[in-house]
Amino acid sequence: MPNPTTGSLLVVSAHAGDFVCRAGGAIALAAERGERATVVCLSFGERGESARAWREGKNLDEIKAIRRAEAENAAAALGAEVRFFDAGDYPLRESPELVDRLVHVYRELAPTVVLTHTLSDPYNGDHPAAARMALQARVLAQAIGYDAPGDPLGAPPVFFFEPHQPEQCDFKPDVLLDITPVFDRKRKAMECLPAQQHMWDYYTDLAKRRGVQLKRNAGPNLGLPHHTLGEAYVRVYPQVTGALA
Repeated sequence: MPNPTTGSLLVVSAHAGDFVCRAGGAIALAAERGERATVVCLSFGERGESARAWREGKNLDEIKAIRRAEAENAAAALGAEVRFFDAGDYPLRESPELVDRLVHVYRELAPTVVLTHTLSDPYNGDHPAAARMALQARVLAQAIGYDAPGDPLGAPPVFFFEPHQPEQCDFKPDVLLDITPVFDRKRKAMECLPAQQHMWDYYTDLAKRRGVQLKRNAGPNLGLPHHTLGEAYVRVYPQVTGALA
C-alpha cells in the first residue's frame, strides 16, 4: 500500500501509452518504495497512436475503450493508479481548462516528483503540449491565491523522460536511473500495449544502452550487476542540496 509519508510521484502523459515505455521503471521503483504513483493521461492516443485498431475497422469509442483498458492494465503492472482526461489527441489542444484540471491534481496529490515529456518534439506536437501544461500547472499550483482546493504546492523537481527520437528533441540526459530491479515489471507493462508492440524491443534495447552508460558514470566500485538497465531523464529545475554528490 502507498505510504503517504514517503513521497508521491506524478506522471503527466500525453497519450495512454507514453508513460509505460518512457517512465515505467521510475514508476515501478516508486511503487516498490511504498510511494503513491499517479499517472494522468491527457488523451487515449486514440487518433494518432492506434493505427491497428483503425485498420481493423474499430470506431472512435471502441478505440478509446481499448486504449483505456491497456493503460489501466499497464499501470496496474507498474503499481500505479491512472486517470484519464480524454482531452483528445492529434492534436492535443492546450487550454486553460486542462491546465486548471492539472492544478487540482497537483494540489490534491502534492507530488514530491513530477515526470513529463520534453518541450521539443518535432515528430509529435502532443508531447510538448503536455509538457507545457504540466509545467504551467505546477507554477499555478504554487500560487497561494489560485482558486483550487488544497494547500499551495511546494517546488517538486520535474524530470523530462526520454522521447522516442532523443537526438531530434534536444534531449541530453543528466540523470540516469537504475531500473534493473524492476525491469521485468516494466516489460510486463509494455506488453499490456499491443497497439504499440513495435516499441517493446526498442525500449528494452534502450534500457540496455542506458544501463551501460549508467555503469560508466557510476564508477567501478558500486557493485552494479553486469546486465544493468536504465532510464534517462533531464532535470528541469536546479537540485537543492547541502552537500555536493
